[in-house]
Amino acid sequence: MTAGPAARSAVPTGRRPSGGSRQASLAVSVPALLVGAASLLPVVYLVARAWGGDLIGIATNGRTLALLGRTTLLAAAVTAACLLLGVTFAFLTTRTDLPGRRIWAILLALPLVVPTFVGAYTLIAAVAPGGLFATWFSARGVTLPSPYGFGGAFFTLTMYSYPYVLLTVQAALRGSDPALEEASRTLGVGTWATLRRVTLPQIRPAAAAGSLLVVLYVLSDFGAVSLLRYSTFTRAIYLQYRAAFDRTPAAILGLMLVALTIVVLVVETRVGRDRGGQFRGRGAAPGRRHTTVALGRWRLPAFLACGAVALAGLAVPMTVIGTWLLRGIEAGEDFSFVFRAARHSLWASLLGAVAAVAAAMPVALWATRHPGRWSRATERAAFTGYALPGIVVALSLVFFGIRFGGPLYQTTVMLIFAYVVLFLPQAIGAIRASLLQVPANVEEAARTLGSRPLTAVLRVVVPLARRGAVAGGALVFLTTMKELPATLLLAPIGFDTLATRVWSSTNEAFFARAAAPALALILLGSVPLAVVSFRSGPASRTLRSQDRDGVG
Repeated sequence: MTAGPAARSAVPTGRRPSGGSRQASLAVSVPALLVGAASLLPVVYLVARAWGGDLIGIATNGRTLALLGRTTLLAAAVTAACLLLGVTFAFLTTRTDLPGRRIWAILLALPLVVPTFVGAYTLIAAVAPGGLFATWFSARGVTLPSPYGFGGAFFTLTMYSYPYVLLTVQAALRGSDPALEEASRTLGVGTWATLRRVTLPQIRPAAAAGSLLVVLYVLSDFGAVSLLRYSTFTRAIYLQYRAAFDRTPAAILGLMLVALTIVVLVVETRVGRDRGGQFRGRGAAPGRRHTTVALGRWRLPAFLACGAVALAGLAVPMTVIGTWLLRGIEAGEDFSFVFRAARHSLWASLLGAVAAVAAAMPVALWATRHPGRWSRATERAAFTGYALPGIVVALSLVFFGIRFGGPLYQTTVMLIFAYVVLFLPQAIGAIRASLLQVPANVEEAARTLGSRPLTAVLRVVVPLARRGAVAGGALVFLTTMKELPATLLLAPIGFDTLATRVWSSTNEAFFARAAAPALALILLGSVPLAVVSFRSGPASRTLRSQDRDGVG
């Protein structure tokens, strides 16, 4: 049977693209190149700023090396703890007969919506002198350990970062091929030996991806380590920027943090991809279910472990926030500022989400519809923000704004630009995943029916990618609302957000005053997380795909 013209148009012919195709490609590639170049601006200016300073001297002095050691120690310890918790709870909630495992799967993922600086606030408000629990225990002659330093930072970052590993490993366990495990058991290998030899190697790439998110989050965290007084690169950069007239050392420390982040990305690429290649493509067959592992005498300990972590990461913080909020209301605390801060947070997050999606669309379209050397390079340049902590982007834009920004310095425009640079990869990952599921023959069919190439892209392809755009926008909205250092350094004067209110009130030990914005931040942040969680398809896989597409 002879294929129709529409069918033939979908088959590659090897001919050069027509003038209309080149026009469509230019209409996408030129904006994409501008986005990629803008994403590189913070790094370029940071390098230029640090070039005239004593780079070697500052990088090799004792204080900097100690700073490097503390930052690396915290990142390694938190990542190891998150791996242990994330992989363990992912297995318990997907493969075992744990009582109420579906409910635990939701409860154990909810700490992701709590910003780490809010977690630090609840820890300080609970166990620091004058805190909720500290007062109760002190009346009974018991002194609680100090929340400040490495211990507090380790606990806080672990409690609110392990869901990154949990979610990625849960998805890998649900999507793995049960035939491999069945074959192992058929050959006489026991349940736990099968777990070690077959299951764990299958989920290694997912665990590596989740660990990458944790490491990058720890390296970029500013709020928690600042409130808990543990010196890492982010805290040292902020203090150097605020205290010193010459801010070149701050730029050099920022470059060192970027270099450390790049090393982490390279290590994850090798661990997550090379070793996981033997199981690539082995998805779960339709209709086949994984064997449920009976926990036996471990059911009660597993149940109690889930309860303890959910209590520490969710119930206790909400209790602390609620108690201090009630104390503030009883004391006549004025919480009217919360409405203004919430309005500023919502407005900045909405602008950041819309701008990030608009900037991500041409990059994702060029990378998926016209793949090539330049499109790949542009996509990777746009992913630069993935390797840049917020404090580094903010610092570079402060330098740029003072020298060249003129009227844009300390305006909403500069703040939104920082948000786009930081969170653009989230939008690109979601949109790219949606575009890859749009068949090429749909666009070809539109062109066969008389549409111009650019019109076909705008009217057919872009609307079909709206699921990814919504998911990417929701993720950017969530992370923008929680962003602290960029907002502190770049926000216009008087533009306070919920995040900055929590940080400043806790820094001054006004625990009751910090309770209302902390609660509002958690509640408002839950909405975009619910949007991402309940949307199926490529949107629900953004956490796993954003670091795999374009970074490596």
